Amino acid sequence: MPKVDKFKKKVNKKDYTRSSINQPQDDYTLDASRFVNKVEKEREKGNVDYILVALIIALLGFGIVMVLSASAPISTTETGNSYSYAIKQIQFIAGGLVLMTIVSVIDYKFWGKVYKLAYVLSIIALLSVMVPGLGMAESGAKRWIALGGITFQPSELAKVGLIIFYAGYFADHKDKIKSIKWGILIPIALFIIPAVILLKIQNHLSALIIIGATLYIMMLMAGSNAKIILTGTAISVAGAASYVTYLMKSGAVWSASFRIRRIISFLNPELDPNGTGWQMRQSLYAIGSGGILGVGLGNSKQKYKYMSEPHNDFIFAILAEELGFVGCLALIVLYVLFIWRGILASWRCEDDFGANLAIGITSLVGVQAIMNIAVATSSMPVTGVSLPFISYGGTSVLILLFLMGILLNITKYGKKENKENPNEYRKGQEI
Repeated sequence: MPKVDKFKKKVNKKDYTRSSINQPQDDYTLDASRFVNKVEKEREKGNVDYILVALIIALLGFGIVMVLSASAPISTTETGNSYSYAIKQIQFIAGGLVLMTIVSVIDYKFWGKVYKLAYVLSIIALLSVMVPGLGMAESGAKRWIALGGITFQPSELAKVGLIIFYAGYFADHKDKIKSIKWGILIPIALFIIPAVILLKIQNHLSALIIIGATLYIMMLMAGSNAKIILTGTAISVAGAASYVTYLMKSGAVWSASFRIRRIISFLNPELDPNGTGWQMRQSLYAIGSGGILGVGLGNSKQKYKYMSEPHNDFIFAILAEELGFVGCLALIVLYVLFIWRGILASWRCEDDFGANLAIGITSLVGVQAIMNIAVATSSMPVTGVSLPFISYGGTSVLILLFLMGILLNITKYGKKENKENPNEYRKGQEI
C-alpha cells in the first residue's frame, strides 16, 4: 500500500486539531482534509540514478585524458606548458560538478513553472551578441560574448532554455498535441525566431541543427502527428538533395555559399583537397592510422597542426588514432548506456513535463555525439560541433553539467518498477 494511503487512513482515524490538546479551537484548528491533501501532494523521493552518475563521471574522465593528449601541441605553442588546456578543463569540470550537485537538489517541477520565461531569456541570450562591446566576432561568425573576462556562446544557454520551454509547452498542450496546429505548426512557428537569429545573425548553423533535431525528437516523443512530421522531413531532405545535385551538375559549385561547398566537398573530398576538403581528409588519415588498438595514448601525429581543433571538434579523430577501434567502441558504448538511462528516466517519470524534459536533455547529448562522430568519420559535412563530455570547452561543460543536475533530479522522483508488471512505470500507463 502506498505511504500516502496509509497516512490518509491515520488522518481519518485521528483528530489532528489543537482542541484535542486543550487549545482554543478558533486559533489552532487544523483542517484534517487540508493536511491529507498536502501529504498527497508530497511525492515519494528516492535516490538519484547512480548508474547515470557513474556514466557521467566515466565520460568526464575519458574527456580529461583525451583533452590532455590532444591539446598538448597547441598548449605548448601558446603557453609553453603542455598541460595548460587540461588544467583549465579540470577546473571547469570541478565547477560543473558542484553546479550539477546543487541543481540536482532543486525539484525539476520548478523549471516547469518558468518555462515561458525560459523561452524569452533564450531569445535575449541569442540577441546579446549584437550588443556593442559585448558580442565578439571569431572566424567570421559573431556567436560569442565577453562578460567579465569570460567568453562564451549564448547559444549554449539557449539550448537549455528552449528544451525547458518545449518540455513545458508539450506538457501544457498534451490534450491537443495530435492536432496539426498545436502539435506541429505552433512549435515550429515559435522556433522560427531563434532559428533566424542563429542563422542570420550568429551564422551558427550547427547550433541550429542541434536544437532543431532535439525539438524534432521531443515533438515525436510528446505525441505529435508522426505521419505529418515524417512526410515533411522526407520532402525537405529530397528538396535539399535535389538542390545539391543541381549545383554539382551545372558547375555552379564555386558560386554557391561556403556551406554548399562544404556539402559538395563531403560528397567528393578530392574536389578541393587543400580547402574545404582538408579537415575531412586529415580526420580520416587519423582514424585510419589508429587501426584496432591505436598508435598509443599521446602518440598521435595528426594533432601536430595537421588538423585544427584537435582538442575540440575533431577530438574523436585523435581518440581513434591513439586508442583505435577499441577506444572508439568503448566511448560509443558509454554514450549508448547514457542514452538508455536518460530514456529510462523519462519512462519512469511521474508527469509529462519531467518526461519531456528528460527526453530533451538526453536527445541533446545524443544528437551532439552523433553529429560530432559523423563529421569526424566523414559521414556528414564538416560543421563545428563539440563532443559532449569529451571536447575541451568551459561553457559547454558547465551548461552540460547543469542539465545533468536537472536529469538526476528527475530520476529521484521516478516511479520504481512494479514487480507484478515490470514494464509499468508511469501511473496508469504501460510502456
